[in-house]
Amino acid sequence: MRKTRIWPEPRIVVIGGGTGTSTILRGIKEYTNQITAIISVMDDGGSTGRLRKDTDMGAPGDLRNCLISLSNSDDLIKEVLDYRFSEGELAGHSLGNIFITALYGIFGDFNEAILQTGHILKVTGKVLPVTLDNVNICAKLLDGTDVEGESNIPEASHIRNSRIDRIYSKPEKFDILEEAKDEIMNADVVILGPGSLYTSIIPNLLAEGMVKSLQATQAKVVYVANIMGQYGETENHTLKEHYEAVISHSKSDIIDYVIVNNGIIDTKIIEKYEKDFSYPIPYDNSDIEYLKNSNIKVIETPLVRVKNGVIRHDADKLAQIIFNKILKGD
Repeated sequence: MRKTRIWPEPRIVVIGGGTGTSTILRGIKEYTNQITAIISVMDDGGSTGRLRKDTDMGAPGDLRNCLISLSNSDDLIKEVLDYRFSEGELAGHSLGNIFITALYGIFGDFNEAILQTGHILKVTGKVLPVTLDNVNICAKLLDGTDVEGESNIPEASHIRNSRIDRIYSKPEKFDILEEAKDEIMNADVVILGPGSLYTSIIPNLLAEGMVKSLQATQAKVVYVANIMGQYGETENHTLKEHYEAVISHSKSDIIDYVIVNNGIIDTKIIEKYEKDFSYPIPYDNSDIEYLKNSNIKVIETPLVRVKNGVIRHDADKLAQIIFNKILKGD
């Protein structure tokens, strides 16, 4: 059931990729139809990576997840497109990824393939690739090692016990999709994250025109911090270090709000995550003061939702903050 309506409906843009983005979209769609998800298309692992090797298109996987999150179609259709084969030559492939690839073959345009998939799924709003260029991301580790490919970066960082210094792209320059730029400029709120800091959020910031658009927009720009650090990417990174990584790949004046979880997580759940070198993101008063001194409004609130032992952001609580607090300028 649709939550409290605001008229005219606010225009919300979410920039990211991965599970975090698709999760919060489910909450936002209950408050407005004016949603645009701008998604990184640089994943090179799994089904997505295999399909990219056979075509010159961007990665379809995260786009597929966001389309399904925003879908209003029959549950069976969503389940079918989310189906993953387990046997034969198709083993590991998602039917949705193959479907998008087929539409790309028909139209010869990646954005059109995503648009048509959205029509079939009857999505609320729209889902856009950040670029139509075929781009891979690379990382420079603090020990000087260069790592190419999104799927290789966390493993290399963990094994070498060397943090990521910076993310860059091959080719070095790629253009933001013009429609994505327009949506940012016309937005009321732009949300960065949650999601993999170095492999889902920051890659979007590398697109030519993205940072300038975030600087120029009249929208309130919100960074939603992850609840847990990630293997090889942000092991033991503080809230301040997350923010600094975003700023070091963009500009210091793009973010207006930071939302961070202060809810308590069950010890048994944390112990399970620790086996994969994933820990709650630490922060204290010094992190908060640092952000406030950077002219950032910080919102600390319980955001943890645990389902089947997996920690996620509570999509509805996050949406309530966006619509009932940030849009009102509190």
